[in-house]
Parts: sequence; structure tokens; C-alpha cells
Amino acid sequence: MSALQQHAQDYLHLRQALGHKMAHAVRLLPQFVADLDQRGWPTVTTAAAVAWAQATPHPLASAAQQQRLSVARGFARFMVGVDPATEIPPADLLAHHRARRTPFIYSRDDVRALMATARRISPEPFRGATLATLIGLLGVTGLRIGEALRLTDPDIEWASGLLRIQDTKFGKSRAVVLDASTLTALGAYVGLRNQRVPPPRAPHVFVTPRGAPVSYPRVGEAFRAVVQAAGVGAQAPTRPHLHDLRHAFAVRTLVTWYRLGADVEAWLPRLSTYLGHTSPRETYWYLTAVPDLLHAAARRVPAWQTGGAE
Repeated sequence: MSALQQHAQDYLHLRQALGHKMAHAVRLLPQFVADLDQRGWPTVTTAAAVAWAQATPHPLASAAQQQRLSVARGFARFMVGVDPATEIPPADLLAHHRARRTPFIYSRDDVRALMATARRISPEPFRGATLATLIGLLGVTGLRIGEALRLTDPDIEWASGLLRIQDTKFGKSRAVVLDASTLTALGAYVGLRNQRVPPPRAPHVFVTPRGAPVSYPRVGEAFRAVVQAAGVGAQAPTRPHLHDLRHAFAVRTLVTWYRLGADVEAWLPRLSTYLGHTSPRETYWYLTAVPDLLHAAARRVPAWQTGGAE
């Protein structure tokens, strides 16, 4: 192991001990250090970081290059304390503008169609039940797919109807309230799972017929097949994605609040907390101007203009 490889390990361990996930760095930093070692460069320099960042084979080159440069910058900031000759590349050295893909906003009927299709086309009934239950849970809670796949049996509080979402994207935990119908459907799936896949198995709520945790790549592949078979979004300008279920939940929540006459601006932090965001600023990313939302908001404009209530 080279000195740089040891420093890279120390850096990753330190950051992880402070609560950072470091998923991209864990994958990319060893590649960067190997490139430095191969070129005979003893530490990080701006030229070395840029050369490595621009060497990505990723088809979305701009985003991938910026991500690689960010990983190199993080390691460089650590290495400054080890080797004063280290150079920290400027953050804006490689221009990248994040493009927002317009999400597909699923209706409730779309979600029901996807769940029914998942059960119908699956070659194995338990697999179909797993995917259908997962789709339904994402649709009514707005969970991130990773959060749903990491759920374990102790995370479900059946008496209170709560899901405990542990160690999320921002290192936070939160409680998600389930209504009675969702709790019943989840309980039916867990009962089927216990019958179909008895212990020993992974502690996760969603498992494969062999008792292993369900993986995100397999879910994504199966979901795409279900979308195509169900014909959901076939005529839409935007192809439906799994993560769009989270967008749809956020939009439907706002439409409901508008129809109830709620003070949406005041209530938005509640939605942010429920979705696991650190502030409403992140929640705005999920809000798409669909006709129902525009209509509901437009009804409030006269009241806002006069300073009164609707």
C-alpha cells in the first residue's frame, strides 16, 4: 500500500466517523489515488485532479467530471495538513449546470395500475407482491427508494402506525405516519413474506424469495418492465421513473392542502420534515407545475392580492 493509499483510507475513515456517507468518494477516490501513483505524483495538484476528472468515460461527462473533481477536492483539503505542497483545485474549475429533468407525476390510478401489473406479470407471485407493495408504499409516503429498501421489521410500529426511517440521506432519522389502509396492506405483505420466506432471512421488510435484501438495481429493472407493460406514461413527453413517485407525492400533498384552504407556505416545512429534507429549499425541487396544482394555486391569487382569506 502506497502512502497516498494509506492517506486516502485515513481520510475516508475520518469522514465516515463524522457521519458522512461518502458513497461517491468510497467508489472514486481509490481510482484517483491509483492514477496519482501510476503517474508518480506524490500528492494532489490541480493539474492532476483536472486530468483525472476529465478522463471519465461516463456519457454524462459534465456531471461526472464535476463529481470526480469534487472527490479530488475533498481529499486535497485533507492532504494539505499532511503535505503543504498539496494544491486544492478551485470548485468552479469545470463548469457544470445541473439540468432538471421534468418528472412524471403519477396519478392515483397510475399507481394502482402499476401495482396490479406488477402482480400480473411477475413470474413468481411473491416477487410480484413485493414489487407491488413497494410501489404502493412509495406512492403514499414519498419515501426515497433506498429508505424503503433499508426498512427492517423493528422500524414498523404497528400499534402507532409509524415507520421509523433511520440514518437517511442527511444522516437524520424521522417518523413517517401511515394511514390504516397502508398499514393493513403492509401487514398483509409481511404476513405473506413470513409464510413464503421463513427465517433465517435478512432482517429487511422487503426480501427476495431466497431471503436476501431486495437490491435497488433489480427493483429499477423490474419497475421499468412494469411501467411498459402497464402503459403508464406511454404518451407522456417524459418517461416515468421510479423516483418520480416521490415527486408525485409532494405535488399531490400540496394540491390537497390548497383544496383544504390551508396556509401552504406556512405548512411547507411540515412537508420538508416528512420527506426528510433539511429545509423547504430542497422540497421546492420536487414541486412541478401540473394543472391541478396550478388551478388550486390560482384560486388563491385574488385573496392574496387583497390581503384577505380565500
